[in-house]
Amino acid sequence: MTDKDVLDHFMKSGALLEGHFQLRSGLHSNRFFQAALVLQYPDIAERLCAELADKFKGIKVDAVLSPALGGLIVGQEVGRRIGCKAIFAEKENDNLVLRRGFTISKGDKILVAEDVVTKGGRVDQTVKLARSMGAEVVGIAVIVDRSTGDVKFDVPFKSLLKLQFDTYEPAACPLCANKTPLVKPGSK
Repeated sequence: MTDKDVLDHFMKSGALLEGHFQLRSGLHSNRFFQAALVLQYPDIAERLCAELADKFKGIKVDAVLSPALGGLIVGQEVGRRIGCKAIFAEKENDNLVLRRGFTISKGDKILVAEDVVTKGGRVDQTVKLARSMGAEVVGIAVIVDRSTGDVKFDVPFKSLLKLQFDTYEPAACPLCANKTPLVKPGSK
């Protein structure tokens, strides 16, 4: 699957939005990737995530761990392709925790899966959660890396596609200066 093939799926599903957006990171941007709009089609989600999972061929993975809500479908489909369980962490008092009977055992090999990374905060929380339980994080898989290379992890970090959109600190945002209405899309 080429970058153009991936982008075609994003465009056809309406997953690439234009406007004035506040990202989860707090930054503002004129573009937003709403992964849920492409992942709502199970056949496309399966193909995209299979391609992403294949980037980790040859690496032993006991479980795929995703932060809810954005990484849920990605983790499920990557886990299906790899042939391991897929679990997710949920926010509780702004921390990620395992609930619903999900467990990670000491020594488990964990692949973290997420839909989009901009500053990497949610992925970092997920990695710390797995490590706090004695697991070994063997990699990070994301559909879209929009970090422009600014995010660094100490394990292999692979994406299906890199998208570079302008981002702004709120105080320096030209869209705010033009009084363009601000939208806070995505999961909270």
